[in-house]
Amino acid sequence: MKTRYPTAFVLNVIAPDRPGIVAAVSKAVNAFDGNVDSCSQTVLAGYFTLIMVLSFPQPVEPEQLNDAIMGLAVDPSELGIHICRYTDQSPGAKWMEGENFVITVSGADRDGIVLRFADYLADKGININDLYGMTQGDQFILVGQVSIPGRCDVRSLQADLEQLAKEIGHTIRLQHENIFVAINQLRLPHAGGKTAR
Repeated sequence: MKTRYPTAFVLNVIAPDRPGIVAAVSKAVNAFDGNVDSCSQTVLAGYFTLIMVLSFPQPVEPEQLNDAIMGLAVDPSELGIHICRYTDQSPGAKWMEGENFVITVSGADRDGIVLRFADYLADKGININDLYGMTQGDQFILVGQVSIPGRCDVRSLQADLEQLAKEIGHTIRLQHENIFVAINQLRLPHAGGKTAR
């Protein structure tokens, strides 16, 4: 990914969730005339986490950015901040090559589900781009977006995953991202309560 300006960083923030964290970070970036080139934020079990790719028109040191964010935070002691240099030639970029698929895992909650799932993918050289897991009662649901390299045979992967599902007593589905989105597309109601068709 090309950034707007030449001086670029990856910023990661983790903290107990509260209003104003994104605002503090954004104000700090703006103070250096910076740009948010990409970002992802979520809250998990009461903890806030944010990752951003930021770029600046003039040289900025990570320590300057860190201090600016801390100075604007409501409670700086709560923030965990990590900043590193960004390059569009990042070594991790090669792992995002390939077709995007979505894997869903569901079944009774038990130890080792994420380990078995992640270990299998790692063994096949399949990168996890995004991962979400949650418990609902005694059930555990895991959804992962993965990049499957062209050298991999999707049918063989599906067969392997079905075998893994039997071993751990869970249901595992592998779908191309486009199919997953089409099947799970939200239908928004029109005015008057009618559903779009």
